[in-house]
Amino acid sequence: MSLKPLFLFACTVCALPLMAQKNYTLTSPDGTLQATVATGSDLRISLSADGETLLAPSPVSMTLGGGEVLGSNPKVTRARKNTADARIASPFYKKSSVRDHYNELELTMRGDYGLVVRLYDDGLAYRFTTRKKDGILVENEQVAYTFPADYTAYAPYVGHKRLLDFEGQFRNSFENTYTRLPLTQLDPRKLIFLPVLVELPGGRKMVITEADLQGYPGLFLNNSTEAPVLKGVFAPYPKKEEQGGHNQLQMLVTEREPYIAATEGTRSFPWRVMAVSKDDSQLLDNDLVYRLAPASKIADTSWIKPGKVAWEWWNAWNLYDVDFKAGINNETYKYYIWFASQHGIEYVILDEGWAVNKQADLMQVVPEIDLEELVEYGRERNVGIILWAGYYAFERDMERVVKHYADMGVKGFKVDFMDRDDQRMVDFLHRAAEVCAEHKMLLDFHGVFKPTGLNRTWPNVLNYEGVFGLEQLKWSAESTDMVKYDVTMPFIRMVAGPMDYTQGAMRNASRGNYRPVHSEPMSQGTRCRQLAEYVVFESPITMLCDSPSNYMKEPECFAFMASVPTVWDETVALTGSVGEYIAIARRSGDTWYIGAMTDWTPRELELDLSFIGNGNYDIESFADGINADRAARDFRKTVSELPQDRRLKIRMAPGGGYAARIYAR
Repeated sequence: MSLKPLFLFACTVCALPLMAQKNYTLTSPDGTLQATVATGSDLRISLSADGETLLAPSPVSMTLGGGEVLGSNPKVTRARKNTADARIASPFYKKSSVRDHYNELELTMRGDYGLVVRLYDDGLAYRFTTRKKDGILVENEQVAYTFPADYTAYAPYVGHKRLLDFEGQFRNSFENTYTRLPLTQLDPRKLIFLPVLVELPGGRKMVITEADLQGYPGLFLNNSTEAPVLKGVFAPYPKKEEQGGHNQLQMLVTEREPYIAATEGTRSFPWRVMAVSKDDSQLLDNDLVYRLAPASKIADTSWIKPGKVAWEWWNAWNLYDVDFKAGINNETYKYYIWFASQHGIEYVILDEGWAVNKQADLMQVVPEIDLEELVEYGRERNVGIILWAGYYAFERDMERVVKHYADMGVKGFKVDFMDRDDQRMVDFLHRAAEVCAEHKMLLDFHGVFKPTGLNRTWPNVLNYEGVFGLEQLKWSAESTDMVKYDVTMPFIRMVAGPMDYTQGAMRNASRGNYRPVHSEPMSQGTRCRQLAEYVVFESPITMLCDSPSNYMKEPECFAFMASVPTVWDETVALTGSVGEYIAIARRSGDTWYIGAMTDWTPRELELDLSFIGNGNYDIESFADGINADRAARDFRKTVSELPQDRRLKIRMAPGGGYAARIYAR
C-alpha cells in the first residue's frame, strides 16, 4: 500500500513580513474551487466555486491548556505551497487505486504551530499542526462552518428519545435518519453527528466530515438559530468511568476533565473535511477521507480476506426443516457453517450469546458452544469464524483475548457497544486495530462513530457500523421510512467510508405492509432492492442477514447475493439524486455489477454504460416484478444481450430496486 508519486513539484517558500492582515489563496487543480485563508485578528477560511461563495469566512482556532489560543492574532513566518499528484493502492476499497491530486498551503505561525490547507477538485480539508516540546492539553477547538445564506441541511441528530444535555448525548450509537431543514431551523438542543450534507446554490452539495482522527475526540456539530453556522462540539476527556450499559459491556463516563484531549506536543491534528460536488452522483465516488488518512501500517496484507458473512442474530437463529432445536448451540452453528460452505460464503459470525452473559469475560464460553470444534469444522470447509465481542469485555483483556482466539484459528472480531467518540474511545479503536493486526485478525466495529480513514491505516479494519442499518427494522415503528433513508445515506454517510448495513432480507414489505417483528423481521421495499444494496453499499465484509432456511427457498436471489464481490477494482457513479434515487456500477475483474434503488416513487431510468466498451456481453438482470408494488417479493430474472449502444433502460416499483451482472460471452 505504498504511495507512488506520479508527479510532485514545487515548493515555494517565502519569508513574509509580519503584517496586520493578509489573505492567502489556494486553487484546486482543475481551477474550479478557491480557498482563502485570512490572517488578521484571527484565522478564517472561506471557499468559493467558480466565483460563488460556498463557505463564508469561518473562524478556526485551538485553545490549549494555560489559555494559549492558536489562531489568535496569528503571525505568519512562512507560507509554503505544494502540488502533488500520486496514486494510492487501495486493495480493500471500492476501487483498486485512488488518485491523490491536490494543491496545498502550509502556513507556519509564530508560537510553534501551523495550519495546513489542501484543496482537491472535489473538496477542501484543513488541519492544525503543533511543534511543542512537551505534551499539551487541548481545552477546545473552534470549528464554525459559516454559510453565506440559510442553506438546507441533512442532519443526523444524536438518537435519544428524550432530550438530554450535551453530556447525555455524548453517549450514543451514531445511528439515525436525517432531518432536512434550513440551518437555522435545526434543533439547537440536539447534537448532530457526522457526516452532514448542506445543499449549496446551483445544485452543488457539501458533505462535512473529518479524517485521520487519532489522539483526539470526534467532532459533533450544533446549529445556531440566529445565523447559518454549524459549530463544533467535542466530548471532554473522561476522568472517571464505571462499568454498565448493555449487559455490563460498556464503560460509562461519570466525570470529565476540563479539556478535550491530552496529547503529544508535536503532531498533526484531524483533518476537517468538506467534500463538494457539482451534482449529487459525484458524492457516490468521493475518496477524500481515504486520501487524507495515513498510509497502511501493515506491510503484508495478503492475509486480509474480505468477504460475506452468514449471520444469525438478525434472523434470531430461525432455522426450519432441520432435525435439531435451533438456537445458540453447536448444531445450529454447524448448520450455518455447512450452508456457508455450500455457497462459497467466507465467514460465519457468532454474535452475542456465545460468551456467558453479563460477565464481560470473553474467556467464559457458554456450555452449549464448543468453539474449538466449530473452528475446526469451519476450517475443514473453508469457512472462517468471526466472534462478536462487547466493548469492555474486549478492551479489558485485549492482548490475551486476541492471542487466545487467534491461536485457536478464529479469523476476527465484531466489536460492539463503544457508543462514544471521546479521545479514550478513539484511542481504543487504534489500539484494537494494531493488536488484531499483530495476530492477523480482522475487525468489524459496531456501535461506533463514522469511519475517518482507519481502514486505510489499518486495513484489517474492514467495516464500521455508524449507520441506521437493517437491524432497526426488527423494532422500529411503521412510520420509519427506511426506503427514503436508503437513497439518502449513500450520498452522506458513505462519503466517510464503508458501512455494515447488514442487508439481505427475504421477507420484503411494500408500502403499508411493514411491521416490526423482532424474531422474524422484514425489510421495507422490494426484493430487488435488497439485491441492489449488495452493489450500492460499500461494505468489504458484508452480512447475509437472513436465515439459511429462507435463502434456500429463494435460490435465484441468493445465488446473485452470494456472487457479488465485496471489494472492487473500479466504481462508476451512474446517476442519483439525494433522497430520490441512486444507480452505481462496480467492476471486479472483467465483470460489472449494477445496483439501483428508488424511493417510494416508481421510476424509470436510462443508464449510460458506454464505459464498458466494445465486445459482446450478456446481462443477468433482477428487476421488480409487475406486482412488486403489492407483493414486494415479486421479481423477474432475465438473461439477455447487453445493448450494443450501451443504453440500459430499467424500471423500478415504489420502494424498488434493480440489480444486474454483466459479463463477456
